[in-house]
Amino acid sequence: MSTNDTHSGGSEEISREEAEELIDEIERRRSLQGLAALVVAVIGISFSLFQLALAARSFTFSISVPLVGAVNVSLQLLQANAIHVAFALVLTFLMFPATMGEGAFSRRLGRAADAVTDRLGRSNPLSRGVEGARGAVRWAFVDPNRSRVTPFDVACMAVAALSAFYFLTEFSEIQNMRVFGIDSGRPLTAVYPFLEPILGGVPFVSEYSYAMLLGVLGVLLVLEATRRTLGLPLMIIVGSFIVYARWGYLISTGTPFLGLLAIPELTWPDIVQNLWYNTENGVFGIPVTVSVSFIYIFILFGSFLEMSGAGQWFIDLAYAATGKRKGGPAKASILASGFMGTISGSSIANTVTTGAFTIPLMKRSGYSPEFSGAVESSASSGGQILPPVMGAAAFLMVQYTATPFREIIILATIPAIVFFFGVWVMVHLKAVQEGIGGIEDPDAATLGEHLTRGWFYLVPIVLLLYYLIGARLSVSRSAWFTLVALVALISFIAAYSDETRAFLFGATAVVFGAEVVSYVVAGVPITGLVGGTAGTGVGVAEAVSIVGPRIGWYAMLASVVTMLVYADVQSAILDLNPTVQDAAESAGSTAGRDLGDNQLFRVGTFVVKSMEEGARTAVPVVIAVAAAGIIPGVISVSGLGPNLTSLLLALSGGSIVVMLLVTAVASIILGMGMPTTVTYIILISMLATPLVEFGIPLLAAHLFILYFGVIADITPPVAVAAYAASGVAKSDPFETGVKAFSLSLNKAIVPFAFVLAPGIVLLRRKENAAELGIREQYRVVNVADLAELSYSVPEILIPVAGVFLGVIALGATVIGTLYTDVNRVERIAFALSSLLLMAPGLLSESAFDVLGLAGVTVSVNALLLDLTLRGVGLVLFAAFALKNRRESGPRPEQSPTETAA
Repeated sequence: MSTNDTHSGGSEEISREEAEELIDEIERRRSLQGLAALVVAVIGISFSLFQLALAARSFTFSISVPLVGAVNVSLQLLQANAIHVAFALVLTFLMFPATMGEGAFSRRLGRAADAVTDRLGRSNPLSRGVEGARGAVRWAFVDPNRSRVTPFDVACMAVAALSAFYFLTEFSEIQNMRVFGIDSGRPLTAVYPFLEPILGGVPFVSEYSYAMLLGVLGVLLVLEATRRTLGLPLMIIVGSFIVYARWGYLISTGTPFLGLLAIPELTWPDIVQNLWYNTENGVFGIPVTVSVSFIYIFILFGSFLEMSGAGQWFIDLAYAATGKRKGGPAKASILASGFMGTISGSSIANTVTTGAFTIPLMKRSGYSPEFSGAVESSASSGGQILPPVMGAAAFLMVQYTATPFREIIILATIPAIVFFFGVWVMVHLKAVQEGIGGIEDPDAATLGEHLTRGWFYLVPIVLLLYYLIGARLSVSRSAWFTLVALVALISFIAAYSDETRAFLFGATAVVFGAEVVSYVVAGVPITGLVGGTAGTGVGVAEAVSIVGPRIGWYAMLASVVTMLVYADVQSAILDLNPTVQDAAESAGSTAGRDLGDNQLFRVGTFVVKSMEEGARTAVPVVIAVAAAGIIPGVISVSGLGPNLTSLLLALSGGSIVVMLLVTAVASIILGMGMPTTVTYIILISMLATPLVEFGIPLLAAHLFILYFGVIADITPPVAVAAYAASGVAKSDPFETGVKAFSLSLNKAIVPFAFVLAPGIVLLRRKENAAELGIREQYRVVNVADLAELSYSVPEILIPVAGVFLGVIALGATVIGTLYTDVNRVERIAFALSSLLLMAPGLLSESAFDVLGLAGVTVSVNALLLDLTLRGVGLVLFAAFALKNRRESGPRPEQSPTETAA
């Protein structure tokens, strides 16, 4: 029995179904049934299979088609990107309604129809006509209960599929357009001659090519999908950039400041060609390429891990580790949210699924509903910055900075640990303040028992780290091998029991041995030997080296055979996600058979359901990167980039502090209600270069933008993760958001710390930096750098220690407690010490800016000043911490050293 079952005694805890319904309501997803749900599942599974084929075979692979045989597929990057986006568009129009009838247009149409009816009477022909028109519009567009697919959705899906079909069948024409322009393509009536009598005389149809028409419709579909999945504000932002690309030339170059935004005149064909038929920028640009190569496969990995039952196991593990400690449920929430962040790419989903268990426990232990929701949403939002998986934006960082993912993991680790440590400190201090202990449960499993039961869930994460850092494989290959290992492991565990273990290990050994023998005898796998394609044999050692890496596939095959032979086998330790069991029972009921207890069918359902859920999770991410790619596309095609950099540098007045503050505020404002991925793409397109121009390391600048994009998820007034948590906690949404932001304050200060002291993220200036371009002057530290104490102590060890001490001081400032209550003066002192310990450069640079305005120039040793200010902060913190300790009396159990417990 899971901890979730053991502790579900209170009525406050929401069910899994209620949690899923809450997520659907927040994200405005449809709850489809019957044929529509089946169509979503089939398309979603097809999407995942397509991406798995790309991960396994890159852009060249074979598909086995019934009655046809093997079909060889060879795709170009643009074609793969187009299919990827087309899948996401079709699923968007299935899963998200165009309107629920609550918008301004719908209300005005309804009022107009009512006014005509009131004035003329229901029997009047005009009234009946208006009423009929309203009914037709509602039938075609409106889905009030998020439960049906409308004709408009079907039309959008058809156009999206048609566009992908054009990329597949007419790619040679698209290639010619790169040379001769989009107008060189055939008109619509040439592609479909039967339309000549109907549309031949229509000006737009005869004037522009079919490619132009599909490009315009494609961009409009992306904007519509953006509105449905991510909201109207982002659609307006992206649409504004398209309008700017067309008419930005009207801005006068003589206008102060704004004149820098003037661009050359571009025609609609120029714009459409660059936004729709290009892999360098636009809809199918770098963001979608990263999604095709990296993001989707990691989302799929997370989905498989979640459906295997790992999500609940991680939650239970966190509770077993911390539940009995002071403020234990809140600490369990932090750990569980960090674990879940490894397998969930959504702050909202992470908040609701983890919070459904942790928030009621926090409330029962004594935390207020608002604080409980704040803890969960704050920790859940941190999943996007926690290695090894992180969020989609981390993979974009790999592409935009040309940095291996293993180095992104290295530089992101310390700030992520600092963030979770800071939230841990605050919930501990809150527990001290409120006298909140842990929750004793004699039936709960111990940490050791829990690890014994589910140790295998840690194996895929360890393997992923090995492939990325140890074996140094590419991101996509690492994810693919880890995914195969995960499925093999779950299949093996599902087939394993006391009754089957001898057969299972024997079957695995037989399959493995047969493959080795086949290579020794004929140099080919056993399938080739049976098929008559034998060649020259190899040595035993070489055969083992060939067959060994494929052990996962052989384990899968042996597991399937075992479950076929022992149809009633039940694993003693595997608990698949309840969603899998529900799907298996539902499928069995539809087929008229009791298949819910058949282990092989359950494992097959696990694989299929994981692929479907992975596609569902990926859809908003794919739409986000497709839409956001339009913005750097416009910046690139219009030549705006250098002018925008000049404008921002001019507006900052040469102050790095002003530039950082502008970036932070822009990230938070833009990120409110938007995915972190979108915020990151937009802001690195506009702000990364100006930050680097100030001498900030490229990777630190990108990580700075990412952190503030994540903060937006818990920043009022549009704190989407905090509002999701309030739905579970039944708390005041705005107050929950305010508390979540206060708990995450260290996430707002740490980015300033590491851009001004790059050693915190393990970046070091190269010895020949003066000879290099400004984007190439820093590198990730190595073991030799760490051994060089004259460098590592002042530039890494002391700043990192200062950041950790600083978050304790920040906790005392925010919560108002250390050993005992902290008064106003002590809060000010702790706040100042926190800033001095974490980001002294922020104060010193601000002081230099003020002196510069007065015409005073100061020249100091930057490192010596940094260490001095950190020393002042340490003295200030120690003095007031000792004072607070003396005021508290002898209460060692409330020592802040418990924060490390």
